[in-house]
Amino acid sequence: MKQHSIFYNFIMNAILTMSSFIFPLITFPYVSRILLPEGTGKVSFAASIVNYFLLLAQLGIPTYGIRTCAKIREDKDKLNKTIQEIFKISFIMCIFSYTIFLILLYCVPRLWQEKELMLVTSTSILFTTIGVEWVFKALEMYSYITWRSVAFKCIALAAMFLLIHGQEDYIIYGAVSIFASSASNILNFVYLHQLVDLKNHYKLELSNHIKPIFIFFAMTCATTVYLNMDTTMLGFMKTDMDVGYYNAAVKIKTILVSIVSSLGAVLLPRVTVYIENNDQQKFRNISVKAMQFVLFVAIPMMVYFILFAKPCVLLLSGTEYENAILPMQLMMPTLLCIGLTNIMGMQIMVPLGREIKVLVSVVIGAVVDLLLNIVLISRYSVAGAAIGTMVAEIAVLIYQYLSDNKLFYSLFCQLHIWKIVLSTIFASCVSSQFIKWEKNNITILIVSSICFVAVYLGSLIFLRETSIMELANMMKKKRY
Repeated sequence: MKQHSIFYNFIMNAILTMSSFIFPLITFPYVSRILLPEGTGKVSFAASIVNYFLLLAQLGIPTYGIRTCAKIREDKDKLNKTIQEIFKISFIMCIFSYTIFLILLYCVPRLWQEKELMLVTSTSILFTTIGVEWVFKALEMYSYITWRSVAFKCIALAAMFLLIHGQEDYIIYGAVSIFASSASNILNFVYLHQLVDLKNHYKLELSNHIKPIFIFFAMTCATTVYLNMDTTMLGFMKTDMDVGYYNAAVKIKTILVSIVSSLGAVLLPRVTVYIENNDQQKFRNISVKAMQFVLFVAIPMMVYFILFAKPCVLLLSGTEYENAILPMQLMMPTLLCIGLTNIMGMQIMVPLGREIKVLVSVVIGAVVDLLLNIVLISRYSVAGAAIGTMVAEIAVLIYQYLSDNKLFYSLFCQLHIWKIVLSTIFASCVSSQFIKWEKNNITILIVSSICFVAVYLGSLIFLRETSIMELANMMKKKRY
């Protein structure tokens, strides 16, 4: 199988990221105005509940599967056996997860009152299990992953406008959202038979995978808990309307985080191979470039969307969502924190076999988020949940850095942060004059963003900042 360059994989993942950005950018303004905060809040609450059971079904396998299969991808026989072993564990956990889900659905009145929506949303558990996307990522098949996902999102886009016409259509919205994100995994299951000889029956040794899988499960569990905890606690402590406000802010944050994390997502299999081959120089070089990319994208994006949160929220969600503006601003520092911890934790520490330290960091984040939510949601509602998320991500970043400060200090010393910060300040000063501009929201965002990006990139070019020079070289040489 042809192995593409990291640059090619980055472009494919960037296209995938942009499709994930464009889909909600087009649909959410339409859907949010029809379903209103209460309708979108119901779907968001259902998704937050199902995510816990999806977490149980996956059992940390997505990350573990990528790392394990990437190490042995050149040994076809060993790869086939390993995939069958991991998939069998995944399918067993899928059945177990559905069993617990159905019991709780029947026993908890808050869930039973929206049983149809819950059942529709829960199909993501099955789709994700049979999708085995970790196999395709381990083999670095990002072209296939990207075009498959884009095709299904286009179908879902048409369905969203054709099928959702009233506030009572929130269940349809939930179904179409699942179709856009998960239904394409059916193709994965079909295509898997061309990659793996599933007819060859090996003596499966499941026990070899249990301990490392549970380490990754604990890590993913802690992460998922504090990513979904805000929405879940708001749903129980406040109203569907509050969840709707928070969901509007989270959707924008999620889109931006996916852009910041687009490079890091393709690095795990390649970094794992470098470490397996003991190629320390390539490992360090690619780690520094990835961290520099995060700073290059996250710092200006964070500042811009703090300044222009109001027109952004009102454009995407409507005037009914003004209460989402402050939470969005409070969440923006998480772009930088998540971008860095994604590289430091999943792309550096995990391939080095230091997943226990990553686990501790996300557990700290979950505990911090839980404690702050208990105190702040009751008093400050949506804004309190946003503060909890922000502080939790900062705590994760600090712990990861301190847990291996010698390694990260040496990597951070090679970064040129001051040039990015200075360029961001220049861009902010120029674009800030448009904050109180008496124009419609889309005009404000278009003009201000063009000015911001032009001044930012112009300043970086003038300062000859490393990221902009590296980006130019990547475009020319297409190699790493």
